[in-house]
Amino acid sequence: MENALVQYSLSSQENDFEVQFEALPVIDMSDVSDSRKKEIMESVASIDKQQSFISQRINELSTDINRLTNNADGFDYMVAVASGIISGLIDGVFVGDFSLDDETQWGKNKVDAFVKSVAKRQGYSGDSLEGAVRFLEQKYPIPADSATDIFGGGYYHHLRDFSHHPTPVGLLFSMLTQFTGKVFGTDTLGSFIIEDVPCEDFIGKDLPSKLSIGFVHWIFHMVSDIAGSSSSIADGKYGTGLPGPFVSLLKELSSLPFFCHEKNNNEFCVWVSKLFNGTLLSQRDTNGKIIPDSLIKFDLRAEIGVMHALEKQTIPIIINECMVRIFYFVRRLIDEFKTKEINTFHDFIYVLDWKNTLPFNNRTIVRMMTISSGTFVAIDIADAAIRSAITNAGQIESPTFWTDFILRVNFVGIGRFAIAIGTDVYMGNKKERLREERIALFNQMIILTNAKAFFKEAGMWEKAEDATIAVDELYKNANRMANEVTMMFEDRNTAIDNITLNIENAQRKNPIIDKLINNIL
Repeated sequence: MENALVQYSLSSQENDFEVQFEALPVIDMSDVSDSRKKEIMESVASIDKQQSFISQRINELSTDINRLTNNADGFDYMVAVASGIISGLIDGVFVGDFSLDDETQWGKNKVDAFVKSVAKRQGYSGDSLEGAVRFLEQKYPIPADSATDIFGGGYYHHLRDFSHHPTPVGLLFSMLTQFTGKVFGTDTLGSFIIEDVPCEDFIGKDLPSKLSIGFVHWIFHMVSDIAGSSSSIADGKYGTGLPGPFVSLLKELSSLPFFCHEKNNNEFCVWVSKLFNGTLLSQRDTNGKIIPDSLIKFDLRAEIGVMHALEKQTIPIIINECMVRIFYFVRRLIDEFKTKEINTFHDFIYVLDWKNTLPFNNRTIVRMMTISSGTFVAIDIADAAIRSAITNAGQIESPTFWTDFILRVNFVGIGRFAIAIGTDVYMGNKKERLREERIALFNQMIILTNAKAFFKEAGMWEKAEDATIAVDELYKNANRMANEVTMMFEDRNTAIDNITLNIENAQRKNPIIDKLINNIL
């Protein structure tokens, strides 16, 4: 309404006498004061800045929401299912059964070769495993070996003495022994205990020696112990090795007050001990007694063997991943070529939107991997069930059926399927949160736009208010003037009436008054 023209009119009539007024106020934004103009401009600039930030954030959210949206079609799903079936067949044909005996033996062979290799690099000149272990035991002793009887003798002290755990926790307790003169572990009931070192010959006298024994000696002593003691090897026995990282963690957890409380009967601690000494996984006769030659000790050598088995199970999982992701990349690359003109190598590098082709970090590829890995797990479980049923003559109730079934299941595939589901669900939840945030930002943008319009109209409304006040004053003044004119006419009429009433008297007093009045008129 800048420079708008507004017209107002008033009129008053009395005895055929009319008085009319006209007002023409003009509203002009140029009449707004400089200080008010500055205030309005600053407010509008602040709103523009907020809108720019919100617009940028909305664009970022839109990009993320698109990334978190599943755009897979039927062809994508068909390829994902086919990839899962092919990978499942590869797993059933080439991976085979899982044998803890075979894998433990494989781990033992690797450990024995590793111990002899380390011993030779440290100066050992022989070829026997017993000699290599004895050489490392004598060259790198640790004070915790003097506390063997405190922690259950040679059969259990590697498990109960925490400084014999080949993990960062074991290194920590090895260093604590050097600076406190104490050994740390558990008693026969699994409760955490702290005892004095029986022999302090291998406690360092100064800081460098403490660090050397607590760290360097500890590392090489762990190498000697993973193959068992030299005496057990000399007797031709398997020997008590070190607990692996998994069993070490379980043992450390079992010493917490929650597990060692009397109401829990130390069942967890007993279970860990049985797992380590081999009685948990051993075979039993018809009377439930352990068959002596069937003990499978789950120490570091067994854990290494299990990892080797998991590596074999990983092969079909990797094949499945590669097939799905390569298909995704190739198909999206073809789509990019169709939608953009690619004539030169420069166009190939800079015109193509490579982000749309990468088979990572988007909901579409996650959904395809969920379907593919789910299909793989279904094929793998069906294969394990069929083979176990054939081996056990269809006797599903037989305990050996479930043992054979579990040994054939690809646990890496199950883990991959669980990760895919978790990632898919997480992306879906995140997408909803981002959509809610984007809606809230759109609402803020609308509010700021309205505020900006109000600020720009502020000067106009201020002048319109001033014009309204001026018109009101004009109305009042016009009414007062109309009243004055009305009173003037009333006085005139009264005067005329008075002249009419007194003209006869005037003529008697002055006979020539008529001539005088006529001359005046």
